[in-house]
Amino acid sequence: NVKAGETISSVKQVIPFEAVHYVAEPVVTIAVEPKFNRDLPRLVELLRKLSLEDPNLVTSINEETGEYLISGMGTLHLEIANTLITKTGLEIVTSKPIVIYREAIRGEAGPIEGKSPNRHNKIYIEVEPLGEQVMELIKTGKISEYMDKADMAKQLRAVGWEPDEARGVWSIDEPFNMILDVTKGAQYMQEVRDMILAGYRWGIKEGPIAYEQIRGMKVKITDVALHEDPVHRGPAQIMPMTRRAMFTAFLEAQPTLLEPVQKITTRVPNDFLGAVTSVITQKRGKIVSVDQKGNLVSVVGDIPTAESFDLSEVMRSQTQGRAFWGLEFARWSPVPTSLLQSVVEGIRKRKGLSLEPPKASDFAE
Repeated sequence: NVKAGETISSVKQVIPFEAVHYVAEPVVTIAVEPKFNRDLPRLVELLRKLSLEDPNLVTSINEETGEYLISGMGTLHLEIANTLITKTGLEIVTSKPIVIYREAIRGEAGPIEGKSPNRHNKIYIEVEPLGEQVMELIKTGKISEYMDKADMAKQLRAVGWEPDEARGVWSIDEPFNMILDVTKGAQYMQEVRDMILAGYRWGIKEGPIAYEQIRGMKVKITDVALHEDPVHRGPAQIMPMTRRAMFTAFLEAQPTLLEPVQKITTRVPNDFLGAVTSVITQKRGKIVSVDQKGNLVSVVGDIPTAESFDLSEVMRSQTQGRAFWGLEFARWSPVPTSLLQSVVEGIRKRKGLSLEPPKASDFAE
C-alpha cells in the first residue's frame, strides 16, 4: 500500500523525492456506519483507500463502541469524504461532528516517582512543555527519530537544549511529544526501554483530563531502580508504572485543554461589514485584519472550530447570502478558563466517564 506523497521507483537505492509534510492535524471527527450491515466490509475497504489517498484524513475504530471514525481538518473536509463514499453507491449513516481537543501542560513538574504494581521497580519522570521552536523543527522535518542522532542533537542544542537531553531522545510521537533518557548509569535500561515507551505512548494517546491526546510535552526519565530478575520487571509492571508517573507529573504541571482554531477569510460588500464582524465576535472569534478594495471588504479573523458548525447558516442569514468565506486550520489554542470546566465535563460525559477529572494524587503512589 502506497500513501500519497511517497516515492515509487523500480531502481534500488534511489534518492526519494522530498517528503510531503502535512502540518494540519485533524480537528473534527464523525462516526460512520453502513446503512446495511452486509456493506460493512465494503465500507472498511473504502475508508482504507481514503486514508491512503488523503493523509490528512484519519480513519480509526473506537475499540469500546466499535464505531468507525473519520477525522479531518473541518466539516467540509468530512463532507467531501462522505460524498466520495456515497458516490460508490454505498449508503451510510453519519453522526454529528465532534470537535477534537488536545491535552497540554503550561508548566513543569518532577521528578515524580512511579512504582510498579509489585513495588519492585521505580521510575522518576519530569515533564515540561516541548516548546514552539522544537515543534517547528518536527513540523518542518528538520528533526525526526529516524535521522542521525548526532545531527538531531546538534539541531536541538541550537534551540537551547542541554547536551545530555539532546543526546537522549528516545522517540518523537504525534502530536509533538518527545521522551528522553537522561539517566546516568542506570542498570537494565535497555532491557525495559520498549516497555517504558509502550507505557509512555499509552499515556499520550489518552491523557488524564478527558482521554484526549496529549500534545507538545517533553517527558524526561531522570532515574530508574529496576529489579535484577526480569520476571519482576515485565510489561505488566513497567508500563503502568511509567503511565502513572507521567500522569502525576502532567497533572502537577498546570494542565489545560487545547481547542482547534480556524482562520476565516471573508469577502463582503461594504454594507455588510458590521454583520460579518458581529458574527465572528459572537462566536468567540477575533478580527485579525480588515482590508477594503473598492466596494468589497476582506475580513480575516480567527474562530474556534467548536463555534463553526452552524457558521454557514448564520453567515448566510446575517449577510443575505452576499458573503464569500472560507475556513482553514490555524492553530491550537488553550480553552478559555471560563469555559474549561464545562468543556471537560462535556467530553467526559460523552465518553461515559465521571464528570470530575482525576487529581495528581489519584495516580501518585
